[in-house]
Amino acid sequence: MLLKDILQDIRLRENNENIYMPIHDIKINSKDVGYGDVFIALKGENYNGNDYIDEAFANGAKVVLSDEKSGKGIIRVSDARQAYALASKNYFGKSCERLKIIGVTGTNGKTTTASIITQILQYSGKKVGLIGTLGAFINGKKIDTPLTTPDPYLLHSIFRQIENEGCEYAVMEVSAHAIALKKIDGIDFDLGILTNITEDHLDFFKTMEKYRDTKFAFFKENHAKRGLICIDDPLCKRIIVECKKPLICYGTDKGTFKAEDIDLTFNGSQFTFDFNDRKERFSIPLVGKYNVLNALAGASACRLMGVPMQDIKEGLASLNTVAGRYNIINLDSRSIVIDYAHTPDGLENVLKNTKEVGGKRKVVVIFGCGGNRDKLKRPIMGKVACDNADEVILTSDNPRYEDPYDILLDIEKGITRKCVVIENREKAILHALRKYKKDEIIVIAGKGAEEYQDIKGKKFPYSDYAVIEKYIKMASEKRAKEYQNFKADKTLKEEINKNK
Repeated sequence: MLLKDILQDIRLRENNENIYMPIHDIKINSKDVGYGDVFIALKGENYNGNDYIDEAFANGAKVVLSDEKSGKGIIRVSDARQAYALASKNYFGKSCERLKIIGVTGTNGKTTTASIITQILQYSGKKVGLIGTLGAFINGKKIDTPLTTPDPYLLHSIFRQIENEGCEYAVMEVSAHAIALKKIDGIDFDLGILTNITEDHLDFFKTMEKYRDTKFAFFKENHAKRGLICIDDPLCKRIIVECKKPLICYGTDKGTFKAEDIDLTFNGSQFTFDFNDRKERFSIPLVGKYNVLNALAGASACRLMGVPMQDIKEGLASLNTVAGRYNIINLDSRSIVIDYAHTPDGLENVLKNTKEVGGKRKVVVIFGCGGNRDKLKRPIMGKVACDNADEVILTSDNPRYEDPYDILLDIEKGITRKCVVIENREKAILHALRKYKKDEIIVIAGKGAEEYQDIKGKKFPYSDYAVIEKYIKMASEKRAKEYQNFKADKTLKEEINKNK
């Protein structure tokens, strides 16, 4: 590929280099640069790629893109991050332009909504690629991704793979960080969806106003051609007034698409889908009002993309649950809920929903907060847990570089009654499983389907599901040991089999 092809649509301030020189690859880490590469000097909170330009040249870079420095071999661009996004798009042949791309943003519900849209489209016979928190999935094949919205180079390489697999659609989660850091610049989304805006990531955005405005930028700037907005969310309503692009609303009371006559149970939900006064009764195997809103967003998006109503209805009825999103495990007389809820609003939704559908059953919540992230939400989550659960167990999440006990002390500032503190997450879950055996609902929140704990910069293998499996195995071995000395008559054999 020639340099001129890499530079397409990038705003240049200075360029004295030969645009017809061949380019091998694009790199943003000077240590990874090889002969013939373009090095893009990005600036972050704790680093500046411009400090490593000499190293990039020493390692074989042919040219550097920078919005800060000039000189031999350096092309001055208006915005290095935007240049990285556009250069990546160009390098991978602009595959995104040949896909119908649906982007889902919002504090909560992105993963579930994106999965619902993908499953409905697949049910309708479409080939779809999905990119999000749980990784990228292309016709059933998984690609691990480190972030909700991958960095531009990886993102556009995935678009290329999605196109090569013959897919027509790409559905992706769009994080606020991705919008702020211009990862999605150059991508024309056929449809953008905003699920909600609640407190999160204030360590990065500092204020709710800046966080909100970043979400709004997905619709106000040159990203989404049209938007689908949840009108139930107070902050989402603001975008309707401010945005000049076509916006379509969905919600439980107002909007072009409405969910009415909602019926919630612990086994699933039903609602009436009202679209332009055409009504259809939908059933979903997902629990809770917030999942009704996620399903409504998914159904509305697919209707806007031209999917027949019958395919939407049948697709929703056959949904697979999303890993780590309100997964229910029934164990003896108890029910265990595993959910990714890691924000005040997310935790409140999960606990209120559990109370609503759980009847008179006691609700026990186990949760912690991530380290090196928004500290302001920690006491809020402590209060939310006390207000909406019968028993509270505080534990670790991903402490990262913080002392786990400092995080727990922050959470305890919002605790309004007696609770249990067990820093070791595995021990906390095992404690709850041993103690609560009388028809309780145990909610394990915060990590969902994550398969690691991030401690001191290292990801240690860990899974909430694996802890439950360990408990079941331990309990089975204990039962077997208790029975081994008994006389194995017929009645006893039946009892043993029943309790395995």
